[in-house]
Amino acid sequence: MTFVKFEETNKKQEDRITVTGHSSFGFPTKFYNDNKIDKYKYVTLFFNEENNEVGFYFHSDEAEKHKFSILKSKQGFGGSIVASSFFKNKNLDSKIYRGRYEWRKENIPEITEIFVIKLKIREDSNVV
Repeated sequence: MTFVKFEETNKKQEDRITVTGHSSFGFPTKFYNDNKIDKYKYVTLFFNEENNEVGFYFHSDEAEKHKFSILKSKQGFGGSIVASSFFKNKNLDSKIYRGRYEWRKENIPEITEIFVIKLKIREDSNVV
């Protein structure tokens, strides 16, 4: 039996979408690779205010006006988007929603398939 060098160090094997305290959404390596995010350039966000859910539509449509560019890690650590305008416009403080989120896929007839997370206020956020 041949030994093969393990080279997946420092790569998050996280399948959840992350919200940072600096108004960004992160797509860790496992999520990024499993869902082939590397073939897309942009993300368009959708928001369900009633359920406090964010939808992510990954695409490469240059004509779409309301999109965020995916920042791809040069070290192979996945990708992210800086979504300051989204958090400000929706009056959401990313610091109180910071964390890792399980996602689900949902079909929207006019759009196609989106990834959806439900935002939750952190227990240590001191928000009543």
